[in-house]
Amino acid sequence: MSGGPDPDAQPEGERLQKVLAAAGVASRRVVEQYIVAGRIRVNDRVATELGTRIDPATDRVEVDGVPVQLDTAKRYLMLNKPKGVVSTMSDENGRPDLSRYAEQAGERVYNVGRLDAETTGLLVLTNDGELAHVLAHPSFGVEKTYLATVRGVVKADALRRLRAGVELDDGPISADRVRVVGESSRDRTIVEVTLHSGRNRIVRRMLAAVGHPVIELVRRQFGPLHLGSLGAGRMRDLTKVEVGALLALARDAGRDAAPSPKQERR
Repeated sequence: MSGGPDPDAQPEGERLQKVLAAAGVASRRVVEQYIVAGRIRVNDRVATELGTRIDPATDRVEVDGVPVQLDTAKRYLMLNKPKGVVSTMSDENGRPDLSRYAEQAGERVYNVGRLDAETTGLLVLTNDGELAHVLAHPSFGVEKTYLATVRGVVKADALRRLRAGVELDDGPISADRVRVVGESSRDRTIVEVTLHSGRNRIVRRMLAAVGHPVIELVRRQFGPLHLGSLGAGRMRDLTKVEVGALLALARDAGRDAAPSPKQERR
């Protein structure tokens, strides 16, 4: 029978500062300063001991309230999807698809939600299935913002109808926010539409319902992500800040809503 602790036994887990440094948060020394300052939480509890050890596979870590992805195998990319590309990894009709971009990523990544072939703009690619579910599922209400160039001069009454809700074949729908942002000519208007629905071709159908068919449509924002100056057909890794914002959104959405089989499906 042993008379005390095994001197050869190794402490369980990895040092918090080592894990966060590997995740790209900051150097070990700076992370130690964060720990002393009480800026880091592990599983919703403030970590103040420099000897704190965690299991990166199961423990949840936040720095200044922002979740940190500890799994360095997870990839998060933003693509500015060009016109004519279908939002699938393989198309049975031989149309250009997303497989070329997945190959560039060097990982087995998948698109979060879809944009129709003629719509351009922000599309997220990731191998984080749990996050992808939250971002794509309508019950979590992730907002998307589009810029639509439409036919005709959009008047206040059309904007009011979009906010109040229009009746479509698959049910009523309303915009969370909508505003005119410019006129490209006498018979065309640029409209910014924000909504959280994931229904098929929803922006095009809404605008057509109020008498303004879409000529061009681009998604500029997806949750906390902004397309910025990323060129058509270009792709980049999300920054640590952007990934943290997505993880925070998923965390908060998970607290506020739970998916139900009876709720709207994409």
